[in-house]
Amino acid sequence: MPNLHKVYEFDVITIEDETGGYVVSIPALPGCHTQGDTIDEALKNIKEAAELYLSTMTDEERSDIHKQKFVGIQRVKALA
Repeated sequence: MPNLHKVYEFDVITIEDETGGYVVSIPALPGCHTQGDTIDEALKNIKEAAELYLSTMTDEERSDIHKQKFVGIQRVKALA
């Protein structure tokens, strides 16, 4: 039986948590974020979160995912 699943590839942002763990998110999937005690655990968790997120989307919504292009992360200074 052929595999009917499509593979999606996402850019993931990883931030070190103040407690020493890691918080990860996928900008292309708003609200899709999770955490882990190690980077490997956080990446395993975000893969699972992305798969769950994708399972709730329609085919049309999934086809629009990669229209957004990740450009990069920049740092800006702001006065307070």
